[in-house]
Order: sequence, then structure tokens, then C-alpha cells
Amino acid sequence: MSDSNYIKIFTGDMIIVQRIVSELENADIVPVVKDQTESARLAGFGGGNFPGFQEVFVNKDELDKAVVIVESITSELQD
Repeated sequence: MSDSNYIKIFTGDMIIVQRIVSELENADIVPVVKDQTESARLAGFGGGNFPGFQEVFVNKDELDKAVVIVESITSELQD
């Protein structure tokens, strides 16, 4: 496996991922969203292990700033 400049910072429901992506973009961070279920479906392999869940990745250079945003959103949702 090759080294990547991207690190996974969140895995969760599509609705929460959309909120996180929006907040990251507002902070000038460009996230990458990976949806294995949709990728498998498009390739003809059926669903994945966690239907409806997506992963959010950010560049290593933006990790510290992105983690603060994700923690803020997830703690807000737990209250």
C-alpha cells in the first residue's frame, strides 16, 4: 500500500458527514469523502459493511484544524 497524504478523521452517517464537509470547506479545508457502499454498488458488488456510512479524509497539513472542527460538531450532537 502506498503512503498517502490523507488521514481519515471521521466515519459516520451521510447527514453528519455533509455537515462536517460544509464546515471544513468554510474553513478552507478540502475534504475527501469516501463511500464504500456506493462504490461497491456502482462496481456491481452490492452494498458494503455499513450502508449509509461515509468516511472523511483531510490532508495531513490540515489535520489539526480539521480535528477541532469535527470534535466541535460531534460534541454538539451528543448534547
